[in-house]
Amino acid sequence: MPVDLYLHGLLNSVSINQWRVMRWVRSLQLVLLLALTSWSAGLNIPMEVEQLPTIVTHTSGPIVALPFDQTITIRCEAKGNPPPKYRWTKDGKDFIPPHITTNKTTHTAGTFELHKRHLVQFQGKYRCYASNMLGTAMTEEIELIVSSVPKFPKENIPPIAVEEGDPIILHCNPPEGVAPRQIYWMSIGLQHIEQDERVSMGIDGNLYFSNALQKDSRQDYCCFASFSRIRTIVQKTALAVVVNSLKADNESDDSGNATVAPPVRKPGLLLPSGVQTEKVLMRGETLQLECMPQGYPTPTIRWMKMGDELPPRAEFDNFGKLLTISAVEERDGGKYTCKAVNSAGEDIHYFDVIVEEPPQWLTEPPQSQLTVNGSDVHIKCSVSGKPPPDITWRKNGEIFRDDPLNNRRVLDDTVVLRNARPEDSGVYQCDASNSHGSVLANINIMVMNMAPRILTRDYHEYAVVLGGDIIMNCSVFSSPPADITWTKGETPGTIGGGRYSVFQNGSLQIISAEKNDSGNYVCHAFNSEGHSFVTAVLDVKDSTKIVDPPRDMQIISGTTAQLMCRAEYDKGLQGTFEVVWRKDEEEIPLSFEENSRYLMDDGMLQILNVNLSDQGMYTCTARTSLDERNATALLTVLDVPDAPKHLELSKLESPRNVRLSWVPGSDHNSSVTEFIVEYEESQWAPGRWKELQKVPGNQATAELALHGHLNYQFRVYAVNAVGPGPPSESTESYKTPPAAPDRNPENIKIQGHLPHQMDISWEPLLSIEHNGPGLEYQVSYRRLDIEDDWTKHLVKRHSFVVRNTSTFVPYEIKIQSRNSHGWGPVPKVVTGYSGEDVPAAAPRDVAVEVINTTVLRVSWTPAPPATVRGHLGGYHVHWQRKKSLHNPNKILDERQSLSFPGKRTHAIVPGLQPFSEYILAVNVFNKKGNGPNSDPVTFITPEGVPEQVPILTASNAQKDSILLVWGPPLVTNGILTGYLLQYHLINETALEVVDSREINITRADTTQWQVQSLEEGSLYRFLLSACTRAGCGPPLAQESSTITQTRLGGQRSDFSTQGWVIGTMCAVALLTLVALVACFVRRNKGGKYAGTPSPHQRQDMFSMEKVKEKEDLHSDMESQGMNDATFCEYSDSEEKPLKGSSLGSLNGDDAVGDSVSRDSLVDYADGDGEFSEDGSFIGEYSVRKHGSSVSEPSGPNPVTA
Repeated sequence: MPVDLYLHGLLNSVSINQWRVMRWVRSLQLVLLLALTSWSAGLNIPMEVEQLPTIVTHTSGPIVALPFDQTITIRCEAKGNPPPKYRWTKDGKDFIPPHITTNKTTHTAGTFELHKRHLVQFQGKYRCYASNMLGTAMTEEIELIVSSVPKFPKENIPPIAVEEGDPIILHCNPPEGVAPRQIYWMSIGLQHIEQDERVSMGIDGNLYFSNALQKDSRQDYCCFASFSRIRTIVQKTALAVVVNSLKADNESDDSGNATVAPPVRKPGLLLPSGVQTEKVLMRGETLQLECMPQGYPTPTIRWMKMGDELPPRAEFDNFGKLLTISAVEERDGGKYTCKAVNSAGEDIHYFDVIVEEPPQWLTEPPQSQLTVNGSDVHIKCSVSGKPPPDITWRKNGEIFRDDPLNNRRVLDDTVVLRNARPEDSGVYQCDASNSHGSVLANINIMVMNMAPRILTRDYHEYAVVLGGDIIMNCSVFSSPPADITWTKGETPGTIGGGRYSVFQNGSLQIISAEKNDSGNYVCHAFNSEGHSFVTAVLDVKDSTKIVDPPRDMQIISGTTAQLMCRAEYDKGLQGTFEVVWRKDEEEIPLSFEENSRYLMDDGMLQILNVNLSDQGMYTCTARTSLDERNATALLTVLDVPDAPKHLELSKLESPRNVRLSWVPGSDHNSSVTEFIVEYEESQWAPGRWKELQKVPGNQATAELALHGHLNYQFRVYAVNAVGPGPPSESTESYKTPPAAPDRNPENIKIQGHLPHQMDISWEPLLSIEHNGPGLEYQVSYRRLDIEDDWTKHLVKRHSFVVRNTSTFVPYEIKIQSRNSHGWGPVPKVVTGYSGEDVPAAAPRDVAVEVINTTVLRVSWTPAPPATVRGHLGGYHVHWQRKKSLHNPNKILDERQSLSFPGKRTHAIVPGLQPFSEYILAVNVFNKKGNGPNSDPVTFITPEGVPEQVPILTASNAQKDSILLVWGPPLVTNGILTGYLLQYHLINETALEVVDSREINITRADTTQWQVQSLEEGSLYRFLLSACTRAGCGPPLAQESSTITQTRLGGQRSDFSTQGWVIGTMCAVALLTLVALVACFVRRNKGGKYAGTPSPHQRQDMFSMEKVKEKEDLHSDMESQGMNDATFCEYSDSEEKPLKGSSLGSLNGDDAVGDSVSRDSLVDYADGDGEFSEDGSFIGEYSVRKHGSSVSEPSGPNPVTA
């Protein structure tokens, strides 16, 4: 540094110090020291390296110990290597703390505790020193203030006597204590002393009277001091004031109690005293200037600032006697005046306001420094303050003085160390203070040379996801600073540029990592003292992806919502993978409690019993230790609408027509489809709410038509897709006036339960439809076929009986309602009939026409309408099976009947038995009952085809023959004429028919047949049908194979055994027959039969064709006596489908008909397929034949037996 610059700085320092001394002398008061925690910055030395101690944290002062505090802790913690040791001073002298708190990392600690019992003896100012072999750090002073319980001294104060008009000052002199402190003046009865412009309390706690009046005399002026932090109130001994009254000059002592007004007194100031007061305060504090006047009349106070206006923040309190300016700034300093004015004159006082500030750093505290041997070190302590702070320099807690000979200079706020050596290392303290406080900075200066020391662990493993950024650390300590480079594996050259960046702290950053970035990286550190290196291992892993994100959904309240979040991640990170859900950015806690509504399993979030509070934005976070992915979905909760609000009723033109309006509630995300208006009336159904009207969801009003003479209340509820919501609050009661009925009864019914009377009934008016009292019904009737007057009756019930009428004659009837206020509208006329009687005559000319073996057509001439004597119901057809022509000696009594509703002249009767004798009769019926039967008609049904044979067995197979054994059909439906046997040679490999033949067996009593001329070792299919003159019935199938020559030899050697086989099979056949007989006896003999062509058509029939006749009969719901068993169906065909089957017959015909199919019942239905003359459907019969056949290479071959 040049000499002239040094001298200039020295002169400036001398002048500044002189000015500071002058300011110190002028200071009137001291303020508490501001406590700041010192800290070191700019030098970050790893703890593995030896280093100076650094204060980490300490207690800031001042510390106020309250009376109820049990302990006081004073903290001081530091770091360093070696670990620092602590010592304390109290009021500048060494102090050994009584109770040391041991630190977790060091055996010596700087924190200690003081207990309540001995707190008073520990009051003072403390400083902590943290030292190791390299240096010492220190804290600023920590002041401990031990407060005692405040008390007023015991005093014996004589009464204060003054003349009326004189000023009074009642001194409080409150004790010191823990702030805040509040002062009150009250009486012994705790009544506040009234204060005004004349009497008021100053900020010092004294009570000031500008002039005394007679009313001021009292014995109990008490001053109370309240300390809220310690919850204490103390009271001063009561003061007595005696104000003597003034007497007129011409009045004697015994002239009475007459007084005169006090003399006029020129204003003066009780507070402050003198002409001028200096007020010093710190920037940011609140300025309070106070003037307490005296004089009579009571003076007023006027404030002003000389040369300027009062700042806008200025406020006037205590009746204008106190000027307050908050948060003062330097510009608020200057001259202020207060002037006391009354009619006798004025007095003035001057305030010199000086705004100062404690020391503070201009920018930041000085930075710690690490430097090499031989360098120059500059430490600058830049502070501001008013008055300018004094700066004291220390090294390791000891005063550091200027030493030019050793190149150690202290130049006011700067320390210069030239050609620094290791012994210059230490903790330098800059302590800047003025009258308002101080600031302290510990600056660690380390002078050393050191080769690079890499503090990062060798072969530290790093992981990053594909496409992510990674920073690999290389923490190096060295002096001078080292140059750091990176290389990858065995690759020559350093890494840098592009996706690679080397930071100033030595770390390597790789941006958008790729798979080939995996591998070993080496960090090299060089300086003038040496070289070090360390290896880092990088593994690039697959990134996390959400492959099945949650989707926006709408869910009905009360159900379970499921949000899926399925993610893929690197399997090497499986141990750290997790899925976290957040709702509206707040994490949903994972709970395993039974009452938890949130369940999370395998990425899926289930919300049980969803309610409206669950609506919101749900975010799924799939994360590992390296990365995370988010997906968001909106969950919308649908719920029933809220109840409508603010229902209002307004009248329309009529008092029975009102308009109801409302304000819809929230629809909870599902549009309202309709509003339901309900009513409750108190007369007929109190407490029961009923629906009155539905309103579309886009309307909020309804016009209501009401009934008379009712007291209504209304409410409304809304309906949406979720369901109906809760009802609204009900309206106030609304009463409608009475009126005549609005309508007449409906659903009038005229019935005749007896032949000579007519029963009239109707649906009465609802109770709420009465519209008034005295409801009655007027029943009017007259005959329709003659001109007659109306016969009228008034009744209160809803039925009426007209007696002595003719049987089944038409009447006109009308019913009108009325009440005490009038008649209902003109009624409609309805027509009805008097009572019915059973029909008197039977149908004539009954004739039958047999259609086929089970169906006939019956016709008749209807009975005259007059004889029906009622509404025609229809006709009953009755028939009885007298005997079977197959067994004519056995008399039968099988009766059946069918009902055919409506007007008709013929009907189709199904379900007859073939080859039987029947008698048939017809009668008409009405609602009253059945008429007489017609004359009976006798008829005979023709023969039918037999039923299927019950059993067919094939046995005694030889090389060229097979024995067939069967049982006769249980129901022959005629005279059995023989059997038709068909058989087919089957190719077992292709399942095709190779050859087909048939045999007519003309003896009816034959039950077995030896089929000859068969091929050796071949499969045959046999079909056997029973026949009558009407044709052959359905076949029963059986398969069997002839044997080869080798097998034949084996059979001959065991011929005796073959007889037993035949006997056993016959026994089985017999048992089967007995079982079938028992079964069929229980079934009705009518039914559907499979038809077979007549004998002259057999050669044209395909061997495997099945012919079924299906009869479907549909009758009216009122049909009586229908025998459902007549519609059973038998289908015992065991035909198996063969390859190459077609619908063709053996002679190539596509279809083969029989007598039934040719005589279709449609031919007997008057050409329209229906049997109802009044349009109703009665029955339809059709024969449908389905056959399966096999292809045949040629026509029928000759058959020999």
